[in-house]
Amino acid sequence: MGHIRLGNLPRTRKWRQVVALLDSGAATDQIAAATLDASKHGLEEAARDPTLAYSFWLLTQLPLCARKSDYSEELRKLGIPVADDPGLLDLVGAFTDSVDAHIRLIGGRTDLGEMAQMGAAESLTSTLRQGTESLFGTTPADVQRELASLATPKNFSVLVRDFFSRLSERYLTYFLSRELSNHRSVDENRQFREALSVHCKQASKIVEQFAGGWYSKTNFKGGITQRKAANFIQVALKKLRAELDKGAEGGGH
Repeated sequence: MGHIRLGNLPRTRKWRQVVALLDSGAATDQIAAATLDASKHGLEEAARDPTLAYSFWLLTQLPLCARKSDYSEELRKLGIPVADDPGLLDLVGAFTDSVDAHIRLIGGRTDLGEMAQMGAAESLTSTLRQGTESLFGTTPADVQRELASLATPKNFSVLVRDFFSRLSERYLTYFLSRELSNHRSVDENRQFREALSVHCKQASKIVEQFAGGWYSKTNFKGGITQRKAANFIQVALKKLRAELDKGAEGGGH
C-alpha cells in the first residue's frame, strides 16, 4: 500500500520567505501564516483527504452511540471493534483500529490522514479524560457518560476545536520541523513549538463557534453522513486558514 506524502516546500519563492522569517526571529503567527501560504495547495487537498473525513465523521457518531442503551453494540455496528463496556483506552484503541481498517479499504495512507487519525485519537482521549478522572479511577460507565455528554452542541464544539487545533499544529510543524533545527537553538525551537500550539488553539476558536450549531442542525435533518462531514471539513479549514492569517496581521505573540 502506498504512502502519499504532502511533499516538501523548499526552493519555492514563498518557502524562501518562510525561511527568511525564521532567520529574522519573526513572531510565531507570522511564520505560521507564511507557512500556510506556502503550503496552500496541500491544505486545499487536505479538505478532500478521505481519512481526515472518516476520522472526523467517527467523532460525530461516537457521542450518539453512547446515548444508546446498547452502547457497545452500536459502536460495533459503526465499525469500532470493542468488547462490552469498553474503558477509555479500549475505546480509543478501537477507534484507531477502525480508521486503520478504513485506510486498508480505500487503499492508501496519507501523511495528512495520519495527522487526522492521531489528532482525533488524542482529542478523544484528552476530552474524555478531563471529565472522567477521579481519585477512584475511571470506569467504563464514566467513559460512556462523558462520551454521551459530547452529543450536546456546546460540548461537541469543544471536541471539534481541540481536534482542529491539533490538526493545524501538526500540519504546520510537518513543514517547519526540518528548517527549525537549522535556524533556531533547541531552546528556541521548544519555545516556538509552544507558541505555535497556543496560536493554533486560539485560531481554532473560529471552528468551535459554528461546529455546535452545525452538529445539532445536521443531526436533526437526517443525520451526519460521511459526505456531510467532509463538507464541514472544507468550510472549517477555510475558516481556520483565514483566522491564522488574521493572527499574523494583528502583530505577534
